[in-house]
Amino acid sequence: MNKVILMGRLTRDPEVRYSQGENPMAIARYTLAVDRRFSRNTDEQSADFISCVAFGKSGEFAEKYFRKGTKVLITGRIQTGSYTNKDGVKVYTTDVVVEEQEFAESKNSSNGEGNFSGGNAPAPTAAGDGFMNIPDGIDEELPFN
Repeated sequence: MNKVILMGRLTRDPEVRYSQGENPMAIARYTLAVDRRFSRNTDEQSADFISCVAFGKSGEFAEKYFRKGTKVLITGRIQTGSYTNKDGVKVYTTDVVVEEQEFAESKNSSNGEGNFSGGNAPAPTAAGDGFMNIPDGIDEELPFN
């Protein structure tokens, strides 16, 4: 079985090209920076940079919505290949062919913002214990007792 599940951040905006022919298909290439849990020699966190390629509707989605720094979750399969470059040197490639992709965090989280607060109302503040402070006098508005 060849199945890969990755969660990481895009290192740059996806590079999208379209195939030639009567029905051009989107081909999006992007690199995910995927954190390693531990490094062997130090306590520093390090990352692997994994090349991904998405075809068709997935490629169009990546082109439209994915940007540098976006945290995404993908599933796919590993595909290896090789080619000879212009200098006559054989180059080996490894890519993850994306089968499914989705956002791994909300847009507000990726911008470093908190929860959405509609209108001009001030955003609720968190108490020191991590819970939101509820103003006095709104007990009758709460949907539970």
